[in-house]
Amino acid sequence: MNKKNPSHEKKHINKVEEPITDYNVEKNAVQEEELHPVLVKLLEKSIQEANEGKLIPHEEAMRRIKERYPFLK
Repeated sequence: MNKKNPSHEKKHINKVEEPITDYNVEKNAVQEEELHPVLVKLLEKSIQEANEGKLIPHEEAMRRIKERYPFLK
């Protein structure tokens, strides 16, 4: 009377995966999209400032946000 329960043997039986090969794409493929030129310049400026160490500590940023928006928790 020591029968195995078949539902416990294969727990992955209910796993559903979409077949990728039907769409001719690679798994984890990233699609490039063209960014607006203004956004590109802002990102470049932000990266440059970060590399130069012109950053605001998290605590200071949170303090400023709480001062400006006291209704936020």
